[in-house]
Amino acid sequence: MISAVAAWAVWLGWDQHRDVHPDGSVSGPYEAWQVIGLVVTLLVPMCWAAARHRVAGAVVGTTAGLTAAAFVDWSDDASGLFLVGVGTVMVGSLVATSVVAALVASLTRSGRSRPSAG
Repeated sequence: MISAVAAWAVWLGWDQHRDVHPDGSVSGPYEAWQVIGLVVTLLVPMCWAAARHRVAGAVVGTTAGLTAAAFVDWSDDASGLFLVGVGTVMVGSLVATSVVAALVASLTRSGRSRPSAG
């Protein structure tokens, strides 16, 4: 959980403004490279934990950390719609981490059960 909160702070926590383009369209506050950096950064500890068959910890820790960070980061939104975004982060990270952690655990388990050729 701590690594997810720290990664959020490093990659997304400092960027709080929306970009207004010359045509009047608005984007942001995050750029694609920031989100990709967050995902890649979180893959390392999550895969490490899943490879050691700590799948629940990898999934719950990452999901809880990202959800908590999103809630704190976005809670100043006066419209209240930030809860929709936080819910989306929670569900998306739960699904994504579950799939990746299960895949890593499965691959490492099958790799250990093979007899060595000799």
